[in-house]
Amino acid sequence: MATKIRLQRHGMKRKPFYHIVIADARAKRDGKFIEKIGTYNPTTNPATIDLKMDRALEWLQTGAQPTDTVRSILSYTGVLFKNHLEKGVAKGALTEADADKKFLAWVADKEAKIQAKKDGVVLVNTEAATKALDAEKAVSEARAQIIAEKNAPVVEETPATEEVTEGEAPAAEATEGTSEEA
Repeated sequence: MATKIRLQRHGMKRKPFYHIVIADARAKRDGKFIEKIGTYNPTTNPATIDLKMDRALEWLQTGAQPTDTVRSILSYTGVLFKNHLEKGVAKGALTEADADKKFLAWVADKEAKIQAKKDGVVLVNTEAATKALDAEKAVSEARAQIIAEKNAPVVEETPATEEVTEGEAPAAEATEGTSEEA
């Protein structure tokens, strides 16, 4: 019986969620399967992958063929690299300790890359939120200024209509002059 490691679609329209399963190659995509070894959610950033590495590795070693997408998922999680290292140990090219060191170094590097991507996504989201908030504040301030201008009472300035004759000082100036002398 030819076995495949493939994705089984679940979820709603435009919101896919996949189970990673071991199935007979002749079975339908969402039909019977032998074993469920993990899940894959491509809608998150970065994609969420939950995989039983030991079971996936065991099925690979017994001859199960992954589909193209599952092959990239297995490569991303390190299952294919672990399989490659174990083949090297079986041939005598590596020792078990060397293979474990290489795999742990690879895992640490991969986790650092994933964490850097998560931090970058968080940083971009916070920057976008602060820019949106600043733009919103500017629009609110502009609206408030327009409303304040509309609601402000109109002050009409009237020109002075008093005529000053040549010999007389205006009443306001006469009172100012007397206060200065006193």
